[in-house]
Amino acid sequence: MKNLYGVIGDPIAHSMSPAMHNDAFLSLGMDAHYQPFLIKREDLPVAIPGMKAIGISGFNVTVPHKTAIMPLLDEVDPLASAIGAVNTVVHENGKLIGYNTDGAGFIRGLHEEYGQPILDKRILIIGAGGAARAIYFTLGQQGAEYVDIANRTLDNAEQLKARCPYPVETFIFTLEEAEEKLADYDVIIQTTSIGMSPKMEESPLQLHNIRPDAFLSDIIYNPAETAIMKEAKKRGANVQNGLRMFAYQGALAFEKWTGILADPDRMEKIVLDKLGGKTC
Repeated sequence: MKNLYGVIGDPIAHSMSPAMHNDAFLSLGMDAHYQPFLIKREDLPVAIPGMKAIGISGFNVTVPHKTAIMPLLDEVDPLASAIGAVNTVVHENGKLIGYNTDGAGFIRGLHEEYGQPILDKRILIIGAGGAARAIYFTLGQQGAEYVDIANRTLDNAEQLKARCPYPVETFIFTLEEAEEKLADYDVIIQTTSIGMSPKMEESPLQLHNIRPDAFLSDIIYNPAETAIMKEAKKRGANVQNGLRMFAYQGALAFEKWTGILADPDRMEKIVLDKLGGKTC
């Protein structure tokens, strides 16, 4: 009998995770199947015990359940608990255990492209939402020394800093203040939705002070090159979109379930193929 894995969310039909993971199982010769499950918000308290009852080996969690699922699990990893969101669940010894691979997936992808250690670099995060929280807390957990946050609403950024349980030196800036301080940063991480449709021509801040040796990573991958990425390239900086993050968070989830790190290159290609060969 095949081992069953899956992803829960609402909506779920658009998810690229089934294609990624089923290809990984096939390529590794594993007798397993990954299934999308449409679960409404109001049905979540019933659905989670049901997932355990059917013997699912593990599953991913996407919107709107990443936070709501936490009290329904038997255990939650300390980092996921601090972040306040779970994207991966492992069924182990009769328990459903929640993890968050978003931040770790981002950092693995960033480190790979940047080509040098990042934890001693000066890092600026743009935004203070869920993605920023996962990345900021994971950077702190892994030992990053200097991570500043720029956000339109300062209170949200201050709350993010205050709730981080890991020791990391952080200053909070408005977007306008960050624009003037960009030359201080080696790595700039863009976590907002600005740059996606319908705001594809917009940028969260101007880059007139970015250093030509800086590295800008935008977690958006559709479009493949956002307005802020284009501007950074014009000013000599190296850039990266969010596709590597998405591939790595999937590969790390796969590793949580099976003990095997799935091939992120293969997962990335699957996503590109699903998007018609390019992100736009």
